[in-house]
Amino acid sequence: MQLGINLGYWGGGMYADNLAVAREADRLGYAVCWAAEAYGSDAATVLSWVAAQTERIDVGSAIFQIPARQPAMTAMTAATLDALSGGRFRLGLGVSGPQVSEGWYGVKFDKPLARTREYVEIVRKAMSRERLTHEGEHWTLPLPGGPGKPIKLTVHPQREHIPLYIAAIGPKNLEQTGEIADGALLIFPAAEHLEETALRHLRAGREKAGKTMEGFDVVPTLPLALGDDARVAELADTFRPYTALYVGGMGSRKQNFYNQLAQRMGYEKEAAEIQDKYLAGDKEGAAAAVPQQLIDSTTLLGSVDRIADRMRAYADAGVTTLTLAPAGFTLDERIAALRAGTEAAERAGLA
Repeated sequence: MQLGINLGYWGGGMYADNLAVAREADRLGYAVCWAAEAYGSDAATVLSWVAAQTERIDVGSAIFQIPARQPAMTAMTAATLDALSGGRFRLGLGVSGPQVSEGWYGVKFDKPLARTREYVEIVRKAMSRERLTHEGEHWTLPLPGGPGKPIKLTVHPQREHIPLYIAAIGPKNLEQTGEIADGALLIFPAAEHLEETALRHLRAGREKAGKTMEGFDVVPTLPLALGDDARVAELADTFRPYTALYVGGMGSRKQNFYNQLAQRMGYEKEAAEIQDKYLAGDKEGAAAAVPQQLIDSTTLLGSVDRIADRMRAYADAGVTTLTLAPAGFTLDERIAALRAGTEAAERAGLA
């Protein structure tokens, strides 16, 4: 099992700190550095900045939002980043959510699975430098009856095949991801629930495509907070607002993928209470309603030995790249957490 880091959203005056974390991860031998985007910083610019100031670590989008870019533009960006980074780019895609898609980008959040499938088909064709043609429900290239003609990408990616990942939560999306992608980006993953909530669906998709899980990258992201085991409850409290935001407020009452995931993990009553309080404006109450066990099972908390045990559980469950989001109030604390991740992997016999 490899290790990665996720810098999250770039901003809040943490530019220099984030770059320092990425460079330390590069020095420590982490496999990949991911960056996210929502409606603030964009991932492509961040990844260019990181790639230019690191040497070995891959850079990956977690995610490029599908409603934000035409698929051919995503292929151009991926090919350019791969060429400039010397073949170190990983392309992660996702549909985002209805609030961002429709409120920020003005793109209807309808038929997300069909839209993703078409998008991936076009991106792959464009990156392979075929002349680009496509006839589908969501895109037609070239547009009929006009001056457009089939053209091909002029930039040569460093590699013939750029790894393509999809951020997936729901069972149908996970199955399609197994079918059409090279890897899956997972959030709020509990090792003990990974088979039922993710892997069996990914495996079904791989089988549909006539493939096995061999070579497919299973990539969950887990926040990591270092401290004494006696302080695990205190460490968990630091992630209550984060968990409450996703389970309670990331999406509408009817369409919140994270809330549905929490329910599938056995927290039906708690997920409903978190959402009710969050949507009513009681964010503190929503955070207080998050069970400690839900946080503890979807993060890495405590001593290096405790973190090592949890890492081993993820490896045994089928994770192939464990992405860490090292937490801390200062750069020194984040660097210490990052180094603890390396030490824990070594103690777990994973590095």
